[in-house]
Amino acid sequence: MNIKIFFILFLLNISLSLQAQKQEFQAPDYALIKKNIEDKTSEFYYPRLLKRLKANDTLLTNNDYRHLYFGFTFQKNYKPYKIGKKSDELKKFYLGEGITEKDFPKGIQVFEEELEDNPFNLRAMNYLAYLYHLNKNEATAKKMSRNFHGLLDAILSSGDGLKCETGFHVIAVPDEYVILNMFQMETRSQSYSGKCDYIEFEKDKYRVPGLYFDVSIFYGKF
Repeated sequence: MNIKIFFILFLLNISLSLQAQKQEFQAPDYALIKKNIEDKTSEFYYPRLLKRLKANDTLLTNNDYRHLYFGFTFQKNYKPYKIGKKSDELKKFYLGEGITEKDFPKGIQVFEEELEDNPFNLRAMNYLAYLYHLNKNEATAKKMSRNFHGLLDAILSSGDGLKCETGFHVIAVPDEYVILNMFQMETRSQSYSGKCDYIEFEKDKYRVPGLYFDVSIFYGKF
């Protein structure tokens, strides 16, 4: 069994655990988040929160993760359509072809560099946790995985995805596919309404015909 198949099974285990959770949702109050993360006296002051995330602080709360994820849109380096410098190298690991145990240390370095450039590349964060697991560094793998789930929960707590008005709020299009991959959902088509992306599934394949993702923040609309 190669690394790609192992990773698919790893994702499946995560998705099953997420499906067992029931969450209430609340759309992010972007104006309040902006106010909080810019206030140096606030517990959500962004430089401190981001430092805690990078240090894999296990005491971060759901509210902390919501401020981190949605608050990133107010940072000068936020670019919703940014393609990372390491994208080609990351792709080799995502595909998993020809990757062996000797490649793990190099992979860890590449993914860490990607997250330094873009700390909210969720796919890279999840894969880095997996690489630490394969490299038998379980302590770091668990901390990285906790960050990934914390940010994923920030998205899942922002809506239910059943209509545009209650769509999941995301800050980058790839995050939509992270959600879909977590639940092993295959897409049929994608459309854009001016506020939401709508991902349609094959008819009667899942319990819902599709999911809505609110992308209004991409254009500074909140």
